Amino acid sequence: EVQLQASGGGLVQAGGSLRLSCAASGFAFDEYAIGWFRQAPGKEREGVSCISIWDDSTSNLDSVKGRFTISTDNTKNTVFLQMNSLKPEDTAVYYCAAYPTYYYCSRRAQDYDYWGQGTQVTVSS
Repeated sequence: EVQLQASGGGLVQAGGSLRLSCAASGFAFDEYAIGWFRQAPGKEREGVSCISIWDDSTSNLDSVKGRFTISTDNTKNTVFLQMNSLKPEDTAVYYCAAYPTYYYCSRRAQDYDYWGQGTQVTVSS
């Protein structure tokens, strides 16, 4: 059974940092891409960052470049999203998701087959 367990959300002041974790199980981790998505109230879900596990290639939303970093611990089948210099507009529920690929990763939600539960990130001004 495929499982994606997201954690690490919380309340932080603007300018602060959080690190989200996505623990994956039930599939061949190195044959997949893992993405982080977020959805704020009244807004569409957007792809924040993704990584293709087999070659570590990444893609990031323009608004988070230079602030967010996606990385993996392949020994633990875990993907991290380090979020620095957080802004109130980063407030959202963050989800991790996965799909199989040996190509660059996609930040389109419709490409992803498996989804974890969300973790709330709230940035106060």
